Amino acid sequence: MKMLALTVILGAVRLHAQVDPLEGVWKGYDGEWLHVSRQLVALAEAIPAEKFAWRPAPGVRSTSEVIMHIAVTNFYLLAVTGPKVPADLTSEKIENTVIAKADVINWLKRSQDAVKTARTGLKPAGFRRKVKINGRDSTVDDMYLRIIVHANEHMGQLVAYARVNGIAPPWS
Repeated sequence: MKMLALTVILGAVRLHAQVDPLEGVWKGYDGEWLHVSRQLVALAEAIPAEKFAWRPAPGVRSTSEVIMHIAVTNFYLLAVTGPKVPADLTSEKIENTVIAKADVINWLKRSQDAVKTARTGLKPAGFRRKVKINGRDSTVDDMYLRIIVHANEHMGQLVAYARVNGIAPPWS
């Protein structure tokens, strides 16, 4: 009987300690950014290191390249709004050269933190500030929208990669 009670208590504690899989959803940009950021990191961590080199076909990005593409793009789109690209991000080719799981996840987290920090520091007028990207007019707010849409686009790609390799996303 004591064992049953202990099992029930520990199970309840475990359920209570788990992160809400919908945390951030329906909570505006900041909540949605929290949601996709956590899912991307959780999925990257769930994929075994040996699958980071996997690609669905020749000429298509590998798992590590997709994650690095997200990170690099986060930094480059953010730079359009003002913050500088990190000094150690010297080329887009880093997508192809950073391949170790821990390094890839570190880049992803750094880029997500940079987006969150920069956006948190903006005043309302800062979102309406005009910027140029690829010869086109845009706003800072539009750039943040592009960042989150891009992250979600590649989240879908990574979920497909994971499932093809028999890996269920941790939140499913």
